Amino acid sequence: MRQFSDAHLAALGVLVLSAGLAVWAPRRHPGRWVEWAARLLALVIFVGWAGEYVADVVLGTWTVRYSLPLQLTDAVSAVSILALVTRRMVLVELTYFWSLTASLQALLTPDLSVSFPNVYYFTYFIYHIGAVVAACFLVLGRGLYPRPGAVWRVYATTLGVAVVAGIGDLLTGGNYMYLRRKPVHNSLLSLMGSWPWYIASTLLLGLGLLFVVKLLTDRWVHAFAAQTQADR
Repeated sequence: MRQFSDAHLAALGVLVLSAGLAVWAPRRHPGRWVEWAARLLALVIFVGWAGEYVADVVLGTWTVRYSLPLQLTDAVSAVSILALVTRRMVLVELTYFWSLTASLQALLTPDLSVSFPNVYYFTYFIYHIGAVVAACFLVLGRGLYPRPGAVWRVYATTLGVAVVAGIGDLLTGGNYMYLRRKPVHNSLLSLMGSWPWYIASTLLLGLGLLFVVKLLTDRWVHAFAAQTQADR
């Protein structure tokens, strides 16, 4: 899929509009509808995520080397669904930091060889956009801000997911979490050196991005608190 094609730009447009609404609406119009909206968003993410596996089976492309739920995207999708339904803070934190780093990067540089109206275009963008919207909804919209130490908890969990993916790679010969080779299409990993050095570079970059998200969130919280105080 050519980056920034019309179909790609359309998906990014949906992302911006949906994320903005997810922040604005719960703050401006709180109420019981917010709980129903959370469940609906969880269902949308599930449909996109599960729909991709259904498409693999129906189209005969499912394979143990490429289709097991061992990508970080799978963890993000599962966690975001649970976070929307339960609002448990550990799940909210994982959704927030993973979505605004890994999922956002996947949306900007999608590892996708098809475009609109292919079914994988819809499944890919539905669950990636859904996860980012969920992050904005839960944290910036509903005010479930990450707790102290969240960055390190998320980072440790990410390493744990990578270990599981690495074991999956060894057992299947796959390339889950791109631990054996870079994506076919251009992405941020294309700038991170050759194997295995890009893995070490990505570990450092990932930690840096988590702290950037934390810094921007702290500024958002302070700015919103100041605005709220001024409105009073």
